Amino acid sequence: MSVNALYTDLSDYYDLMCADIDYQAQSHCIHRLQKLFGNAGTRHLDLACGTGPHVRYFIDFGYTSSGLDINQPMLDKAAIRCPQARFSLQDMCNFTVSEPQDLITCFLYSIHYSGAIERLKACIASVHAALAANGVFCFNSVDKNKIDNDLFVSHTARHDDGLFSFSSGWSYCGSGEQQSLKLRIERTTAGDRQLWHDEHPMVAVSFAELQALLQPYFEVHILEHDYEKIIPWNGASGNALFACVKI
Repeated sequence: MSVNALYTDLSDYYDLMCADIDYQAQSHCIHRLQKLFGNAGTRHLDLACGTGPHVRYFIDFGYTSSGLDINQPMLDKAAIRCPQARFSLQDMCNFTVSEPQDLITCFLYSIHYSGAIERLKACIASVHAALAANGVFCFNSVDKNKIDNDLFVSHTARHDDGLFSFSSGWSYCGSGEQQSLKLRIERTTAGDRQLWHDEHPMVAVSFAELQALLQPYFEVHILEHDYEKIIPWNGASGNALFACVKI
């Protein structure tokens, strides 16, 4: 499978693959962070928005919400889900907005899709340029030094097209700026079984390195990866939420 095959050939199954994600809890947590750290504005942009489930909740919270993604099939579905929102086909490492945003989000570890440190720097600079004064950039990340290559998360979901099993896990060789997200998708129907493997190149970065990239632009708050509680990162876990206030 090519790098983006999952989001084109299998775009109809993307929401099924993410069926175990609590989009409402994630969105509500970031809404709380915007109230805590932000400028009280309601202009919102979601980077790598996919089919728009987070955008849907921010609209319900009262935001003027928009999204961007590099995959048109995903944006087509997002437009159906959120007809009130504006969606654009753009690269999150080099994007522009028509007006300053108060909140920019990047969920589901999608910040790592920047793929390389230089592109990650460009993404951070693009976000800073797009934010209004005291605007907030929120995203989640994984520390390259905490990755367990043997750890996979899995779930199954039933669909009219069969029973699907999804597995995903991070992989890092221990050096360099490249890690990968490995995906396995199995579909079982009566008398038939199909199996897809996909591997996405992702940027590898430690939290210390990431903080150093952010600090010229933002006041950085690193929080535990817990969408129910807002508490500081404990310094040990390999997943964290970043709430970054424009300076």
